[in-house]
Amino acid sequence: MSRVAAIFTGGTISMRVDANLGGNVPALDGAAIVAATPGLEGIAEIEVVDLGRTPASHFTFDQLFEIAAAIRTAAASPSIDGIVVIQGTDVLEETAFFWDLVVDVGKPIVVTGAMRSASDAAYDGPANLRDAVRVAVTPAFADQGVVTCLAGAVHAADDVTKTHASALDAFQSLNDGVLAAVDGSVIRILRRRGSRRRVAASRAAAAVRLVVAGVAMDGAVIDALESIGVDGLVVEATGAGNTSAGVLEAARRLVDRGVPVVLATRCPAGAAGTDYAFPGGGATWVRAGALLPGHLTGPKARIALALGLGAGLDRPALAALLAGQQGAA
Repeated sequence: MSRVAAIFTGGTISMRVDANLGGNVPALDGAAIVAATPGLEGIAEIEVVDLGRTPASHFTFDQLFEIAAAIRTAAASPSIDGIVVIQGTDVLEETAFFWDLVVDVGKPIVVTGAMRSASDAAYDGPANLRDAVRVAVTPAFADQGVVTCLAGAVHAADDVTKTHASALDAFQSLNDGVLAAVDGSVIRILRRRGSRRRVAASRAAAAVRLVVAGVAMDGAVIDALESIGVDGLVVEATGAGNTSAGVLEAARRLVDRGVPVVLATRCPAGAAGTDYAFPGGGATWVRAGALLPGHLTGPKARIALALGLGAGLDRPALAALLAGQQGAA
C-alpha cells in the first residue's frame, strides 16, 4: 500500500471552540485528526509528522523554510510516495506558492486545511485530508509542483486564490482553472500544469513590503517605508496596473535608490500591464523601472520577490522569476 507523510502545522483543521475564550483555538494534534478521518486506511498508510499547532497567520519565513525542509526529508524516504501539508487556510495560497518555488522533489506535494473547525457540524477537515491523501498517491501529480486540495478541487499553487473569508469552496483558480476534481475515489484530471517558477533560496528578504493602491491615495505610505526599512516593494495597483501619479513618484524614488519595485493588480485575476500611459498608468510604471509579475497576486509577488532577493538574484533574474520566464517544470 502507498505511504503518505502528513505534515501537520495547525490551523482551523486543528481547532475547537473554547467557550471561555469565545472562539476557535488550537486543540487537536495530527494523530487526532488522522483518527477522525474515516477511509484513510483504504487509500494509504499515514506517517504523521507533527510540527505543532500554529495559526497560519502567525507563520514566519523561517518557519516556512523549516516546513520546506520537512517536505524534502519526507520526499527523500524511499517508503514515502507523497506528501500532504496540513495548515490553516488564512495564507495557504502564499505558503503553497512559497514551497512551490523552493522545493523540487519528484513526488506529489499537496497542501490542505479546513474552513470549519472540529466543533462545527460542517467540519470539512476530514474530507479535505482524505481527498488530499488520494491526490498525494496519484503518480500524475508527481511532476505538477505543489498543489492545493480543498472542497474536492485541486489547484496549482501559483494560481490558487482564497476568494471568500468563510465559504467551503473559498479556493479558486481564477486565471487558468482547476487542475483536477476529486469525487470520492475518482480523480478527474482537467488540465496539466504549465511551466513553474523556481528559485534556489535558503533565506528570504524580510522587509519586502506590500502596498494596495486606492482612490484619492498619494505616495505618503511608500515614502514612510524608509523609516522601517524596505528591501523591496510590491504595489497592488488598480485595474490593469494604474495608480495616481503621486503613488508612482514615491515608488520611483525607491527605484532610483536601487530598491526593486513590482507592479501587480489588486484585482483577483488578470495582470498589470502597459496599456495605459497617463501619469501613474502601467506603462509609466514600467518606464520608471517597475517589474511585472504576470498573473501573480500581490501577496504571491511579494513571496517571489522576497525569495529572489534572498537568493541574491540580480534585476534580470528577478524579472524572469516574477514573470515566470524560467524554471519550466
